[in-house]
Amino acid sequence: MIAYHCSRTFSSGPLLLAAAGVFFFSSAPAFAVPSFSTQTGQACSACHVGSFGPQLTPYGRSFKLGGYTQGGEDSHSLPLSLMLSSSFTSTQKSQNPTPSPGFGPNNNFSLDQISAFYAGAITSSVGAFVQTTYDGVNDIFQWDNMDVRYAHQGTLAGVDYTAGLTMNNNPTVQDLWNSTPAWGFPYVSSALAPTPAASTLIDNNLGLNVLGGGVYASINDWVYLEADGYHGLSRNALGSLGIPVAGTDVYDGFIPYWRVAIEHDFGGEHYVEFGTYGLAASRFPGGDQTTGLTDTLTDTAFDANYQWHEDPDNIVSSHATFIHENQALKASHALDPTVNPNNKLDTFRADVSYSYEATYTPSLQYFNTHGSNTANGSPNSQGYIVELGYVPFGKPDSPLPWVNGRLALQYMGYTEFDGTSSHASDNNTIFLNLWLALDPIAPFTKSAGSN
Repeated sequence: MIAYHCSRTFSSGPLLLAAAGVFFFSSAPAFAVPSFSTQTGQACSACHVGSFGPQLTPYGRSFKLGGYTQGGEDSHSLPLSLMLSSSFTSTQKSQNPTPSPGFGPNNNFSLDQISAFYAGAITSSVGAFVQTTYDGVNDIFQWDNMDVRYAHQGTLAGVDYTAGLTMNNNPTVQDLWNSTPAWGFPYVSSALAPTPAASTLIDNNLGLNVLGGGVYASINDWVYLEADGYHGLSRNALGSLGIPVAGTDVYDGFIPYWRVAIEHDFGGEHYVEFGTYGLAASRFPGGDQTTGLTDTLTDTAFDANYQWHEDPDNIVSSHATFIHENQALKASHALDPTVNPNNKLDTFRADVSYSYEATYTPSLQYFNTHGSNTANGSPNSQGYIVELGYVPFGKPDSPLPWVNGRLALQYMGYTEFDGTSSHASDNNTIFLNLWLALDPIAPFTKSAGSN
């Protein structure tokens, strides 16, 4: 992987965006990632709402459930993909201190990340989605999302099923639905914007810090069941994988994760899902084990999804999730008596999008987090996100099915931020993002251009 540095101030940022724009508008199409598109012979719009990931269509959920293997037996391409994300961030009020070293207090252009993927079939039953990333904001290389699967389809007592195994490093990254945290809206957001201090553990706070896996089964396209177990990685392991470890929590023992969902597609037009998921973990806060005690966090969540997909180019999607966290903070309270021994934290998010001609996708989300008051104040935050995504490529008639791009304009507004309403709007953010992806090998293989 090639990493490069750029000036990160407003004055030189347009050069970065202009250079990325030349690539974007002089190339053409696919984020599935593109190696998935090359493998299956399908355009990105077959798997992804709006022709770009990660929001999945019914076909996309089926492809993931089957272990990323469909079409792999006929592919002659090594399943590699590359991705670049660059953006501009402007907040209503300048930040002090600055959001990250090397950036200004406001109006920042950034190279957010460059990623390389192995994404596709390994055998007829085993496939993988493995990502490694250069983080341009923090100037580090690190491992990223991983999901390796074995899948088997069959019939038992007249009932069709798909069952398999998953090994992954981020609870919910293996999930099929865009209501759960790893792939939930917003699908991309600014690393340079202020964010609320409080969030539940399952809400992307374990990602890349654990490793585990388990078993899953989809029964007759009605019931989905999954059980996984994770273990926190040692600080030495995290450091070698590029994950910052200073002051981070250390997780003790086994972390169970569960997922149950009821789903159904009504006549190929309306799709619905209702489910629950969650986990429980014990941690040494800040890695401090002097008390011999741990904090125990238990997250119980519920989710729902709806899709109208009669017309594959015009899809309405909505997702919602509610996460409730119980915090038994024995270790934290022993280390600092001002910390409550028990807290609760709740998060609710709901979003809706409409993909028009698999090209334009406006989206709207409402979010709300609230919980117990602490010595540091209230964790309550709420607001909304409005976004317009534009993907000119990734359709069956796109000239280059192995490359794609997405341009998105997003506005995040707060009505409450970390317990205050009076200055919550100071954190409102305009975010412009350019997201590029390509399969670098496809043009040189027989399967390239198979669409």
